[in-house]
Amino acid sequence: MALTLESTIKLNSGHELPRLGFGVWQTPADTAKDVVTDALTNGYRHIDSAAAYKNEAGCGAAILSSPLPRSSIFFTSKVPARNLSYEKARDQVATTLKETGLDYIDLMLIHAPYGGSAGRKGAWKALVEAVEEGKVRSIGVSNYGVHHLDELEKHIAELEAERGGKGKGGVLSVGQWEIHPWLPRNDIVDWCKARGVAVEAYSPIVRGERWGEKAVVDVAAKYGVTEAQVLLRWSLQKGLVPLPKSVTHERILKNAELYGFELTEEEVKALETEEYSPVCWDPTVSTLED
Repeated sequence: MALTLESTIKLNSGHELPRLGFGVWQTPADTAKDVVTDALTNGYRHIDSAAAYKNEAGCGAAILSSPLPRSSIFFTSKVPARNLSYEKARDQVATTLKETGLDYIDLMLIHAPYGGSAGRKGAWKALVEAVEEGKVRSIGVSNYGVHHLDELEKHIAELEAERGGKGKGGVLSVGQWEIHPWLPRNDIVDWCKARGVAVEAYSPIVRGERWGEKAVVDVAAKYGVTEAQVLLRWSLQKGLVPLPKSVTHERILKNAELYGFELTEEEVKALETEEYSPVCWDPTVSTLED
């Protein structure tokens, strides 16, 4: 089936995740409402924020003032990465609801795996309880390595035993990582695909640091599109959920114009490299003790 701007993925939680997201990292708090309103007006239905971005309030204001029904907009936030604990995750859910003015959060992620095993387990338990209380609809993690994901499966099993059975340990629905052709993270992607976990890709256009790469330039010229559009289309066709961000109206529009062309399977494969070249932080390599 051909992808469109309305395409979604059914999550393990049962909820639908729009296949194209809109990121607001580094979007100033005083412009977030206008930027998110622009995105929603032009077809985006998936807004990715975080407590650390300090712009949740603007995102919430844009969602609440939109003529769109709340049920059609998917809003994500994240528990701050440092010193994870049950109390901090529980309190962050309450703070995010207050900041945004929303009745529920569509997706709450643990932003990074820092805080040690007990801290990660406690934070996850708090998110499981938030789902049970109707405050959050789906939960997941960000920047976890495979070793952290394996540990999370053990924590889920432990929580099921401790809290009364199947499902009581929570459902992992989404994982988010920096992913692009110079950091494909196939080990993590394969882990998630085997379990039906949706994979979101942040920095999908590599912060513009790879403009001019011949393989991308050639494909862009072939289809008459931008290099950014090629990279976002690569992400979509890999089965990922890209999260481009911009505060510029023209780029917000361009980043959603991905459905008038399609890469061949050969082009998707050829664009991908064997590099491991992050342009952001990389908590995936932290130890279980960090």
